Amino acid sequence: MVDIHPTAIIHPDAELADRVTVGPYSIIEAGVRIAEDTWIGPHVVLTGHTTIGRENRIYQFSSIGEAPQHQGYHGEPTKVEIGDRNIIREYCTINRGTAAHLGVTRVGDDNFIMAYTHIAHDCVLGNHIIFANGSSLAGHVDIGDYAILGGFSLVHQFCKIGQHCITAIGCTCFQDVPPYIVAAGNPAKPYGINTKGLRRRNFGEESIALLNSAYRIVYRSNLSLQDAIREVDQLNGNNPDISQFRNFLRHSERGIIR
Repeated sequence: MVDIHPTAIIHPDAELADRVTVGPYSIIEAGVRIAEDTWIGPHVVLTGHTTIGRENRIYQFSSIGEAPQHQGYHGEPTKVEIGDRNIIREYCTINRGTAAHLGVTRVGDDNFIMAYTHIAHDCVLGNHIIFANGSSLAGHVDIGDYAILGGFSLVHQFCKIGQHCITAIGCTCFQDVPPYIVAAGNPAKPYGINTKGLRRRNFGEESIALLNSAYRIVYRSNLSLQDAIREVDQLNGNNPDISQFRNFLRHSERGIIR
């Protein structure tokens, strides 16, 4: 059974599954689909072709699925897709994609998106990510699994933040941040491997040691990036974490922070 507060406004063409709760004064427009056990707080606006999965919690004054802040957008039916068990706190904004790029903004599962976060058009978020208050993504940004963005972190358009990264408060990323890295500053600079975070997630000591070796090659050896990648190739090629690190370096389009 759906629990809708009498002051909420729900378009008849919106689709709400069983056990969805909608709080006072929220607005859900045509094209929105919400799966089971999701809670929508008061004063939330859901619009556009927006799909929201199971067991999400979306807090007051958030706006999800609004038109992208992009001058080339002309009303095309682009999308937002949100997975399961995400927490989206107060005043968050998630814009839909653009026809010129992916056409969809995607948020994975089990993410914790704190207050005042902005996720722009065509961004792709993995799973188990944490955004501290005031973090903002420009368009076309990719965020890997288990990344943590510190409060008021900013990411420039088309950048990629690798899995298991952590950024410090007020970090500004103009280039890609490789996986497992600690980044801080404006512009962002590398400050070692996220060792504490990796241990919390049960990474083995061998993997951590190899990642530290790879970090030293890329950031402490004074090699060019291409030469550093060749040196990283000599490390344990069967280790999946080293492979992830190496592949990220090879496929970076904006260049990495250094």
